[in-house]
Amino acid sequence: MGESGAFPHLNPVGEVHMVSVTSKDDTVRRAKAEGRVLAPAAVVESVRQGVAKKGDVLAVARVAGIMAAKRTAEWIPLCHPIALTGISITIEMEDSGFVVTAETETRASTGVEMEAMTAVSAALLTLYDMLKAQHRGLVLTGIHLVAKTGGKTGDYFYAE
Repeated sequence: MGESGAFPHLNPVGEVHMVSVTSKDDTVRRAKAEGRVLAPAAVVESVRQGVAKKGDVLAVARVAGIMAAKRTAEWIPLCHPIALTGISITIEMEDSGFVVTAETETRASTGVEMEAMTAVSAALLTLYDMLKAQHRGLVLTGIHLVAKTGGKTGDYFYAE
């Protein structure tokens, strides 16, 4: 619970503010998130064979995810800037599209869930941008937290 009761981002008079994490201990914190781009098999195959019109779309999407994770506090208004100690982006190809997974870690007083989900979002958007010339009907879906460890609230693992 926050200063105003149930909503930690509201102060006692109901105004939005950034929560103070000054009194929280620095601990190792990790998060994993994933999401999907649904695409026709022909689009996936063009990436698999390395003939997508815009080049190595997977490498560009991975870099976009890493860059976004590092800048999450600039995207999400009430997120604390965090010094990330690790970011990993993987992209798996399936017949129906691509699965993007981001894993983030730090030693800090607040978690890295938003960084992992921001990384996934940016990588998915980059895949869309680089593949839209082949098919405008790509669908971004299922962005969610898979797991988080560390911190006061303990561990979380997504259960489908």
